[in-house]
Amino acid sequence: MTKKKSDYIGPKVLNTLLPVGLAFLIGGIIILCIGENPLEAYRIMLGKSLFTAKGFLNTLHYASPLLLTGLAIAITFKANLFNMGVEGQLLVGGFFAGIAGASLDLTSPVMQKVVCMLVGIGCGVLFALIPALLRAFFHVDEMVVTLMLNYAMIKVLEYLSSGPFREAGSGYVCTPVIHESAMFQRLGIGNSRLTMFFFLAFAILLIMTFIFKKTKLGMEITAIGKNPDFAEATGMRVRRKIIILMCISGALAGLAGAGHMMSEKFKYTLGFSGTTGLGWDGMLIALLGRHNPIGVLLAAIFYSALKTGADNINMYTSVPKEIVGVLQGLIILFLAVQFLDERFGLRERFARRMSRKEEA
Repeated sequence: MTKKKSDYIGPKVLNTLLPVGLAFLIGGIIILCIGENPLEAYRIMLGKSLFTAKGFLNTLHYASPLLLTGLAIAITFKANLFNMGVEGQLLVGGFFAGIAGASLDLTSPVMQKVVCMLVGIGCGVLFALIPALLRAFFHVDEMVVTLMLNYAMIKVLEYLSSGPFREAGSGYVCTPVIHESAMFQRLGIGNSRLTMFFFLAFAILLIMTFIFKKTKLGMEITAIGKNPDFAEATGMRVRRKIIILMCISGALAGLAGAGHMMSEKFKYTLGFSGTTGLGWDGMLIALLGRHNPIGVLLAAIFYSALKTGADNINMYTSVPKEIVGVLQGLIILFLAVQFLDERFGLRERFARRMSRKEEA
């Protein structure tokens, strides 16, 4: 008997909502200990960021780079690759997109924006190409390489932004402000910060959804993730696909950095990506979205709502906005446990071990 589609979707939805529910439950206990009503605090936090026009549009604005970093990680995770360098790829893409936006002054604003985004994409691809080649041809663990390259790139950009590319006369470390023609202007809808960058990110999400579901590459990604040796035996060029996937991931991360520069920051500073960085947030979003483009969209909006709601909860209650960081950390913890269980079958191993002890 074949299983219905709902038989597969139901557990996935439950496994996604369970970590969030547990995090909010523990967060609620902490809020109670502070002396506040957790239901009221959550109502303010999510209500102001999701259920008011201005709040929702601002949430979409801040979700724009998260959409792309979530996708960047999701496509590699789906193929059982672990591109942990999305943060570094985002930073280098944003940095050089900013340098291009400040240095070039093209007559066409559209061309100016396109050039800046292409620079960001190109830098992200080049940075992702290093671990891709090492994994494809030398079987070097891409997780270790990409993790280490993140910190190397942070130090390189710190030197470049405080030395050769530092804005003259600035009282803190930053690069020159990009030209107005390179900026994504606010759309002016509901007095929000929303720009065209969100719609660009959403269009890319739709393209990636089509690739995942309807193309040969999407099927090959799934096949490589399930059994790379079998995929190789069937004639699939796994090495080439690894390089292509890592480069696509790097391109998405580089575009996220360029878009964040052109729609929000307008110059590179040492806190360009925030704490935690947008690339690291993308990892949580990919896990929360179950490596599915639509899931990534919903997870990015939810995660962005938490961040935009942090100021509201601090303004209208005595609960410190750091509670949002606690919630995010708890979600990461529960998702990590779930991820390890799915990858290594921890619950099944524990159940087998317990049954053996009972039999003995």
